[in-house]
Amino acid sequence: MEEQMSKRWLAANAAIFDEQGRILLVKHTYGRENWELPGGVAEFNESIVETAVREAREETGLQVAAEHTTGIYYEPDLDLLIFVFLCHPTDNSFKDLRPDNNEISECVFWPLEALPRPISDFTIRRVMDAASGICVPLPAVMPKRQWLD
Repeated sequence: MEEQMSKRWLAANAAIFDEQGRILLVKHTYGRENWELPGGVAEFNESIVETAVREAREETGLQVAAEHTTGIYYEPDLDLLIFVFLCHPTDNSFKDLRPDNNEISECVFWPLEALPRPISDFTIRRVMDAASGICVPLPAVMPKRQWLD
């Protein structure tokens, strides 16, 4: 009997704070039109860190680099594994913020004590974990295996 395998999804978010400690959130143009961390699903042959960097650029216009992991989360209902990375703009400037206008209508920095609505409790959890100073190394990208005999 052939075993059925589900496809596990991998996703990444970029936690980006400005100089005042505010978190960058994007507002979706679909679904609940909620506020969320920039991010999305990994593409084929893309590292999970590359996913966070690409999604931040696509959704906000910012060029960012990932510093470290702030959390890894699993959503069993979606079979989704989500990585969150603390990121910073590579040019140290937030002046180029711009929503993609396809999926994102706004990009705004919010104080942690005044996060916008609608927002999910899961987004608040990821934001607060990122703000807490959790600092886990980035995932290691491994070269192709070499077998030793």
